[in-house]
Amino acid sequence: MAQTVSVAGKDGSFSAYVARPQTPNGAAIVVIQEIFGVNQVMRDTADWLASEGYYAICPDLFWRIQPGIDITDRSEEEWQKAFSYYRAFNVDTGIDDIAATLSLARQNGARKVGAVGYCLGGLLAYLTLTRTDADASVSYYGVGIDSYLSEAARARARGLLHIAEEDGFVSKDSQARMAAELTPPAFTLYTYPGRDHAFARKGGAHYHAEDAALANARTLAFFRSELT
Repeated sequence: MAQTVSVAGKDGSFSAYVARPQTPNGAAIVVIQEIFGVNQVMRDTADWLASEGYYAICPDLFWRIQPGIDITDRSEEEWQKAFSYYRAFNVDTGIDDIAATLSLARQNGARKVGAVGYCLGGLLAYLTLTRTDADASVSYYGVGIDSYLSEAARARARGLLHIAEEDGFVSKDSQARMAAELTPPAFTLYTYPGRDHAFARKGGAHYHAEDAALANARTLAFFRSELT
């Protein structure tokens, strides 16, 4: 069952898409958006996690820019809008909103709460580990993580990162620095040879069904381990 709820944040209230599981497993996952807002891809992701038993909640992190942004990656005009939202976005206040969403999930009875993020959300998923009390977090092709590697030692839980080897937004040098700094047991990194950015975005230009399925299976196994 899906619905929209209100989250009380430090700077005001904002909306979040919620997918409730038919058979709850007692855990929750915060789904962290790409630069296209809480669009169908993000709602489908929340629905997928709900089908696996998780209370899934996807907050509108662009609400300070414009509430309710919901665009696709299908036109140049939408891409330009998405990049303008990305440039206007404040990472620090975004993490505040994620922390508030984690808190709401716990208030609703979740015994443990994880996070999963994509693209911009992949960066935020990493920072969720270092700046919040999340119990686990998964990052898909996070952009800009190498600028925050000094925070790695502050991780309060385990993290999983999916890296696209040919990511047009993450250089090979950045990937190498991430691999050197984000090491077990706190971090597990998987690299997908030949894959470009957003290889798990179904319908996207770089979507790769086999590797998306592999990454998603690894994500579910990780959450089953960390959120039980």
